[in-house]
Amino acid sequence: MADPMRIRAQASGDKATVRVLMSHEMESGQRKDSAGKIVPAWYIQDVTASLNGKVVMTAEWGPAVSKNPFLQFVVKGAKAGDKISVNWKDNKGDSRTDEATVS
Repeated sequence: MADPMRIRAQASGDKATVRVLMSHEMESGQRKDSAGKIVPAWYIQDVTASLNGKVVMTAEWGPAVSKNPFLQFVVKGAKAGDKISVNWKDNKGDSRTDEATVS
């Protein structure tokens, strides 16, 4: 399983800015290794974010996203103490879910 995501959520008024740093190698499937063989594609396909269990953001990614991707978005209606959950799933079936509290 991948390393935990670093999630920060800061409230400002009636919205919160959420910043997520995901740990993932994100291979495009076009690079060759030292033996000249193509490194198989391995990348995050789906990202979902939830506020207190309600989905507030979804994204579909492909092989062009960089290694250890960074994601930032704003959630309306969030306040201090709310729970933000971020989940990703890659093209090999691996997934990761992490949670943070809005401060």
